[in-house]
Amino acid sequence: MSSDDQVSPSRSVEDEAGDRRALKSVAVQFFANGATYATIIPRLPEIRDQVGISIGALGLVLTIASVASLIGSAFAGRVTARIGSRRVMIYGAVMSIGFLPIIGFANSAVVLTVALFGLLLFDIFIDVAMNVQGSALSARRHTPVMNRLHGLWSLGTVAGGVVTVLALRAGMSTATQLTIVAIVLIGALLFVAPGLLHRDEAPELEDEVAAIEGRTHLGRLSVASLLLAVGGAAAMAIEITNGDWSSFRLGDDLGAAPGVAGLAFLTFTGGMTVGRLSGDWIQVRVGPVQLIRLSTAVMAVGAVLAMLVPSVPVAIVGFLIGGLGTSVLFPQLYDRAARAPGPPGSGFAFMLVGQRGAGVLTPLVVGALADTSALGVGQAMAIVVLPSILLMFLTTLARR
Repeated sequence: MSSDDQVSPSRSVEDEAGDRRALKSVAVQFFANGATYATIIPRLPEIRDQVGISIGALGLVLTIASVASLIGSAFAGRVTARIGSRRVMIYGAVMSIGFLPIIGFANSAVVLTVALFGLLLFDIFIDVAMNVQGSALSARRHTPVMNRLHGLWSLGTVAGGVVTVLALRAGMSTATQLTIVAIVLIGALLFVAPGLLHRDEAPELEDEVAAIEGRTHLGRLSVASLLLAVGGAAAMAIEITNGDWSSFRLGDDLGAAPGVAGLAFLTFTGGMTVGRLSGDWIQVRVGPVQLIRLSTAVMAVGAVLAMLVPSVPVAIVGFLIGGLGTSVLFPQLYDRAARAPGPPGSGFAFMLVGQRGAGVLTPLVVGALADTSALGVGQAMAIVVLPSILLMFLTTLARR
């Protein structure tokens, strides 16, 4: 984070130093989390062949594994509020790292499903904990940092994607690479753990819209909760479809070689990285709602180019544009969930249920559609992504 992002002048020098250490630690966790994701996703075609299943069966495996995230979403916020984000992040990381080599050595659909299930279950706890800490630190600064923290996650995916593409071209096995990644992540955890915030503080709602929404209820559900759930579902459908299926779009639809097909995921995450690293300053100038509206227009252009134009270069450019548009969605949603009324972490329930529910359904829908003779992978992706973009835009109208 840049040196011009000053913290509140009311905080002591000791507090400021602690916040700087915590921000560095949380930043490393975001980067490492993204690198882990990028190590697995570009290798999905190889993993599919390794365990001997079809693309439709892989969609089913990803769907079953994603149930872990849905289960975890029901408990992650409450567990974080109860024992603290620092402990949740450390314990979750240890458990999650342990499943990486198992994925690498998986030789059956059952083993792959179990390993992915375990990794995704603990990943949701890490996800909540690092965003609670990131949002708390962001709220203390004149310029927010949540977009840039998520930008580091995206930068991690770019770094992991580059390494994975190079490893694929060099002929390195999935098992070898994921074992090495697990060892590196243990080293990152040793750096992260000491610097994290030791105590979570209840959020102070200074945002007028958030305060109003927090008091407006429909029955037992607040408007804010409903919008978080819908936004989480739409954002997840957009991101997971572009990320998980981009390599299949180039490889299966357009006949690109594995090394070229992997560039689709790399350009999508590259676009997300650029968008997130610049998103905080754009947000300061146009506001969070207008930022989302602008991003939906960019996403729509990228989706049409990437998923419906039968050209490898055009599709790659489309995934880059789509990544730029998608970049700000989750930073905005996580920041608002973290600042919801109540104990730290308690505001994530609805957003995570929507997000992870879409995470369960999206691979199943895309895989099933792409497995038919009537549709290609790109068309199946478009059927999911384009309505989700429209839904995300409509949530910004509902916020007025």
